[in-house]
Amino acid sequence: MIDFQKLAKQYKDELMDSVLPFWLEHSQDKEYGGYFSCLDRDGSVYDTDKFIWLQGREVWLFAMLYNCIGGKKEWLDCALQGGEFLKKYGHDGNYDFYFSLNREGRPLIQPYNIFSNTFACMGFAQLAKATGNPEYAEIAKKTFDRILARKDNPKGIWEKSYPGTRPMKGFSLPMIICNMALEIEDVIEDKSVLDKTIEVCLHEVLDVFYKDEVGMMVENVSSLDGSLMDCFEGRVINPGHNLEAMWFLMDLGVRLNDRSLIDKAVKIALNVIAYGWDKEYGGIFYFMDRKGYPQQQLEWDQKLWWVHIESAIAMLKGYALTGNGECLRWFEKLDGYMWSHFKDREYPEWFGYLNRRGEVLLPLKGGKWKGCFHVPRGLYQMWKMLEQM
Repeated sequence: MIDFQKLAKQYKDELMDSVLPFWLEHSQDKEYGGYFSCLDRDGSVYDTDKFIWLQGREVWLFAMLYNCIGGKKEWLDCALQGGEFLKKYGHDGNYDFYFSLNREGRPLIQPYNIFSNTFACMGFAQLAKATGNPEYAEIAKKTFDRILARKDNPKGIWEKSYPGTRPMKGFSLPMIICNMALEIEDVIEDKSVLDKTIEVCLHEVLDVFYKDEVGMMVENVSSLDGSLMDCFEGRVINPGHNLEAMWFLMDLGVRLNDRSLIDKAVKIALNVIAYGWDKEYGGIFYFMDRKGYPQQQLEWDQKLWWVHIESAIAMLKGYALTGNGECLRWFEKLDGYMWSHFKDREYPEWFGYLNRRGEVLLPLKGGKWKGCFHVPRGLYQMWKMLEQM
């Protein structure tokens, strides 16, 4: 029998006493503003480039915690200085956010990646809520407008694929917009725009990318008619994306008071985790091929921090909302795997990259893709859910 309150305290203590102090101490650039994300095992900075995904995510994380838990001034100060850096240097003047900057804030890589916009939008929306500053709300709204304008051709002039030969679209964008829509609700005055965005994204996730014959979402489909494609990109399954998206849908189900949406998300999530679980070594594969063919991605069998954290949220949320015992059993399995493999017993924060056997591949705590986001968000989500059980 799980002691939910004891487990809730474990997640809370890890967040409050270990993970948040690590990022507050080591990630803030006191000289130029913004955040260092390239942090070694002990928190030392090994590269000073600043990646906009991770800048926006850290603004969001500390502003969200300030809003939800109750104001620690150091959290708000951390979010504010990151927000000011993003406001000044992060975008091209048209609210398309660059992919990366150097330490001082000069652009390194063009705003080809729409996810820079989505995480900046979420960050500024939470910052507006925390401060009441209308300037931050306006930045969030303008960035949201750019996301809507770009969503059908997200890379625009930076698209590498040749037009017309094999047009495809990816699952990641509608998945993230499902989550973003709930995050920015307070700053969007025209609720009909938000409702329409949610409706379109739910349609994309459940009617376009979800395939009955596969039992889950595929990563890419034809942008002409949403059909399956028999090529590397068309066969890719990303179990972590599937599972993260399903807890986003559960949250939308709560907001829309739609029990059938919650039940469908739980059913898909259970299909995905059974499919993605490594039956030999434990943990969830990073990429899979829906036909069982050799993968294009060399890292296909790595065990990644975010995949397991997002999967654990999905399973715990599924149990909390429906009482499904299978969800609870999977959560127990994931909980055991995460704490025994990703938790660093010597230094704060969690490892991000393990090999298939669950051994640490890279001892870093942050880099180009791992920052102050999945670990603290996951710890917070699970602490709060467990506390209610």
